[in-house]
Amino acid sequence: MRLSGPRAFAALKALAPALVPRPRLAHRVRLVDPETALPIDDGLALTFPSPASFTGEDVVELHVHGSPAVLETLVHVLSRQGLRAAEAGAFTKRAFANGKMDLTAAEGLADLIASDSDSQRLQALDQMGGAWAGRIVGWRAQLLDALAWLEADIDFADEDDVPSDVAHRARDGIEAVAAGIGAVLDDGRRGEIIRDGLRVAIVGPPNVGKSTLLNALAGRDVAIVTDIAGTTRDVLEVRLDIAGYVVVVADTAGLRETGDVIEAEGVRRARQRADEAHLRIWVIDGTSQGEEYRVGLETDEAFRAGDVVFWNKADRPDFAGTAATDDIVGAARSGQGIDALLGVVAAHVKALSGHGTLIVRARHREALMEAQAALQRSEGAVPDLAAEDVRVALAALGRILGRFDVEAVLDRIFSAFCIGK
Repeated sequence: MRLSGPRAFAALKALAPALVPRPRLAHRVRLVDPETALPIDDGLALTFPSPASFTGEDVVELHVHGSPAVLETLVHVLSRQGLRAAEAGAFTKRAFANGKMDLTAAEGLADLIASDSDSQRLQALDQMGGAWAGRIVGWRAQLLDALAWLEADIDFADEDDVPSDVAHRARDGIEAVAAGIGAVLDDGRRGEIIRDGLRVAIVGPPNVGKSTLLNALAGRDVAIVTDIAGTTRDVLEVRLDIAGYVVVVADTAGLRETGDVIEAEGVRRARQRADEAHLRIWVIDGTSQGEEYRVGLETDEAFRAGDVVFWNKADRPDFAGTAATDDIVGAARSGQGIDALLGVVAAHVKALSGHGTLIVRARHREALMEAQAALQRSEGAVPDLAAEDVRVALAALGRILGRFDVEAVLDRIFSAFCIGK
């Protein structure tokens, strides 16, 4: 049980009057109710004095036996002393408010807690460690320098300490930041895909084995499988860990024209999911459709470069499929070709790695796009307007970190020049 705030140490003193704690050391304590002197539990207590704690406040950790009776009694006793139960994220929020972390680190912690795969875990740790914040801070520093030059050109042009080429110096910094932001925005949304999962859609006509293929990829019975065409009416998803990445595989309704209202809605959803997918697996029944359907895929507008074609039912004697070089021949029911298909998906997700710090949240991308637009507007503008555009860009970058200090601009101006001495 963790306590944080100015009354945390007093609460511990009430529970364990004889304890004289040493910071960051575990002490065995007998916890008692201060009103009745009745024992509550025998456990451990640790103290973390402000500001050297997670929240930046005085923090106490009580390691107790986790029975409902012990916890209920402790909560009741602590509430009598004016403490209240923490809301979701309250400790991280206090850490942010007290300057122990910026918003990107807080978001990284949330992503770490929710991570399902190694790639998500590593990306979250990267965010927590300040890799993304460091990039933003670097851009802000460059823009603050540029803004200092612009402000100097506007307000102190007659001073002897101000160089004559200040506008040119400002432009160099602005262009460098704009180029850096543009490179990050042009990342194919890899960071968001790692965080949310690569979306894979299994598509094709009815009764070709799409649901059987989903079950084979998942290694368990996820979808209902029958010989009746049109069994799948809605989109069915399963989250898999493939090569250390989260992959969300969706089984969709068979694509065909139908007068059934419910099946027609399933087909509509299937087409929508196929349009939104990062990777699509087209399933062909090699016993009945053969080369004609494969050629149809090649000429169909719905077929995209990078789509995977899986020729199913290769274990049947009437299989007559003629696969192209990149096609996969297999049998979902027996498992033939499943490893090869997983290998293709793994290669696709592994291509997301090794690209440095990436954008992981939509709000970051929106802020960067706003900053980029402002910096582009500043090109060729008079110093007054260019300075305002740089301020807009700084504010957008500051929102990513959760801060924006306008006084920093004045600090830059008066530290860079000897104005007023």
